[in-house]
Amino acid sequence: MAEAADFLGMSPSPARRWLRRSGTLLAGLPLLAGLLQLPMSTSASAAEKTTVAEATGSSTVDVSLDSLSPSAPTDGDTLTVSGSVTNNGKQTITGAHVGLRVGPSLSSRSAIDSAAQRTGFQLGPDPLEVGGKYVAKFSKIPSGVSQHFSISVPVKDLDLGSDGVYQLGVSLTGRTAAQPWDQVLGIERTFLPWQPNAADTKTKTTYLWPLISPVHLTAETGSDEQQTRVFKNDDLAKEISPGGRLDELLSLGSDLDVTWVLDPDLLASVDAMRAGYRIQGENGTTTAGKNQAVAKAWLDKLEKTVQDKKVVALPFADPDLASLAHNGKDVTGSLSHLKDATDVAAKTVDTIVHVKPSTDFAWPADGAIDPSIVKVATSAGADKVIARSDSLRETGVLPYTPSAPRPIGGGTTAVVADARLSTAFQGDMTKADSSTLAVQEFLAQSLMINLQESNDQRSIVVAPQRMPSASQAQTMAQALKALQDGNWSESQGLSAAAKAKPDPGANTRVPSASSYPSSLRKQEMPRSAFEEIQATQSKLDNFQVILTDKTRVVTPFGRAINRGMSTSWRGRATEAETFREGVQSYLSGLTGLVRLIDKSDAKLSGRSATIPVTVQNNLVQGVNHLVLRLTSQQPTRLKIGNGPYAEQQIQVAGEHSQSVKFTTSTQANGPVKVVAQLYTEDGQAYGRAVTFDVKVTEITSTVMLVIGGGVLLLVLAGFRMYTQRKRAAAQPVEESPETSPAAEGTNAENENGVNKDTDGTVDTKDTDGTVDTKDTDGTVDTKDTDGTVDTGGTEDSANGPDGESGAEPGADDPEHPSDPTPDTAPESTDPSGTGERVDR
Repeated sequence: MAEAADFLGMSPSPARRWLRRSGTLLAGLPLLAGLLQLPMSTSASAAEKTTVAEATGSSTVDVSLDSLSPSAPTDGDTLTVSGSVTNNGKQTITGAHVGLRVGPSLSSRSAIDSAAQRTGFQLGPDPLEVGGKYVAKFSKIPSGVSQHFSISVPVKDLDLGSDGVYQLGVSLTGRTAAQPWDQVLGIERTFLPWQPNAADTKTKTTYLWPLISPVHLTAETGSDEQQTRVFKNDDLAKEISPGGRLDELLSLGSDLDVTWVLDPDLLASVDAMRAGYRIQGENGTTTAGKNQAVAKAWLDKLEKTVQDKKVVALPFADPDLASLAHNGKDVTGSLSHLKDATDVAAKTVDTIVHVKPSTDFAWPADGAIDPSIVKVATSAGADKVIARSDSLRETGVLPYTPSAPRPIGGGTTAVVADARLSTAFQGDMTKADSSTLAVQEFLAQSLMINLQESNDQRSIVVAPQRMPSASQAQTMAQALKALQDGNWSESQGLSAAAKAKPDPGANTRVPSASSYPSSLRKQEMPRSAFEEIQATQSKLDNFQVILTDKTRVVTPFGRAINRGMSTSWRGRATEAETFREGVQSYLSGLTGLVRLIDKSDAKLSGRSATIPVTVQNNLVQGVNHLVLRLTSQQPTRLKIGNGPYAEQQIQVAGEHSQSVKFTTSTQANGPVKVVAQLYTEDGQAYGRAVTFDVKVTEITSTVMLVIGGGVLLLVLAGFRMYTQRKRAAAQPVEESPETSPAAEGTNAENENGVNKDTDGTVDTKDTDGTVDTKDTDGTVDTKDTDGTVDTGGTEDSANGPDGESGAEPGADDPEHPSDPTPDTAPESTDPSGTGERVDR
């Protein structure tokens, strides 16, 4: 945290200042003598001058400080410093020794920064060596050779003064052939925090201990009842195995008073491994995982460790809040994923390790914030944002480091972590020298905060890197243990730190978007990533509505979508894209298991027919709430049902198929394109449409011939029946009323002398004795006085076409001339004719 002014610590006593000045003068005499001799060496060649230059200077020897114990000594302790020296020059070093240089006391945090950045020996800023007996001597150190050293000195002989932070230099002094006098050829600086007695007011320090890991699980699950999970690889097993990164963090943190920061996705992944898992291979194959026992042991250990401890749960999979704020918030539905990840976080942690965590903290990458990040971070329910002091910088004159909590408006608190302390262990901690220096600088900065001008107790938060390596975790633990054993700090949980009284002079203004570090912005997920995530969510929404057991799909894919937004993808854009594409591809594969079977072209003959369409479900669970629609592209030729299309509800059991028949009717001949499409009940198209051609032949030529021939036969048969009946009715009949009882019985005489026959003809007797008959067809037959019948045509109505009589035999027998000529036709049991055929 930048300070506008630094605290001026207590100065050494006058006697000590005089001794140090005298020692400085004496130490400079050999160097002055050497400088006086340089002009006399006129015979040295240019190559020798280059060699001398390489062999001299305080960077000739590399001094490595491998350990310093104790890190924060108190009265009565003995300080032990160990390390190695390496001659990087081209000349052998003789008469060398390693000594300690302690002091002076530093006055501010910025003075610590300056001392840490200094290279090479500088007489004045670098103090004199501690007493001559506390050295490690070497008769010679050849070029390229390293030598180990260890120096122990009682703290009382270090001549430390009042409480403070002291420089501690470890230097090698020696000679070379080119410069045969004592000179400092190499130096390493560190810091010695000194507070032997407990402070009146202690700083309250909150240290976040993160258990976060990159994404390991895929969206794929087995078809078995347990839905066996599939991992990208077996790297997680390495991390939780003894000696692995996560196992080291768990083991080291169990002995410290820290606030555990958990990613629920890590717990869910290890839990899935514990239940049995598979590892993704090539070409879609998987192999069985073998580290269930390792997963069980790690989770059991975690559960025991975090009981009754301070635990904070991040949203599931630790979503990248800055990327979401800068590139994703305008993509529809993106913020809902953050809310979902927050809601499931507490439940996941409680279910797996049986601890109820706090979920009201948001942690943007590197604690960098701007207004949009704060707005997004608090949109899912969090009201505290973990920021860092290099983002929320001090703008006024504040001569001390303020407390962590800052009210930034809208009921939101920025919990500001100290940047120097939080970044102290980000380097390569595999080297003992780097680790030792990091521990000592961390302790020095922490003590300096407590020594600053303010007498009020302050709450300081340390938020280290999200995923420290095993060596970084070891260094963090070493520094934190020394801090918690020290006399100037006491531990505090994150929730308590957030509730501490804010400093009235501290900056509470959130920096603008333009202040956001460009290096961090380059690592963010692009807008296209959030659009891809939303496309996957839309497909998932469309898929789940047809399932009888939605949880088998919604839960694993919902968590996979959360993983696609993880902060762990920063700086790994290609891997992130591959993961998102894998999730979408797997979902597409599942949705494709419910599909329409392709149909070949069909032919329809006749006016109506049925078209079958088959729906196949290769999922292990049944599907419902589907609608199958069959549509005719030319309803003027082919109708489906009663119109251009028809629909039917679909339900198909798991791993089954179902055929559905649609009734059709033809209107005209010709080809018709027909489209089959599945829809969800809300009208969203589901899956790929199936298109096929139907050739409509309403009435074929052969059928037309058959039908025409049948109709012709019917017409001919009817005509024949008609003519036969007509001939039968046209036979000649005697029309005498005296000889025809039937006529008497069937004719009734009206008052005008007109008789109506039963067949509808009217017989009239004229005054001349002839009988006129009016047939049903309106023709009138008259009998002349000579006894002949006049029909007025060429054919007699009583004869057939050939002129033969149709009366019974003997009616006109010439052998009986005495019989009278009948007036009417003889009585017959046959029905009377409907009308005789006459000439009109």
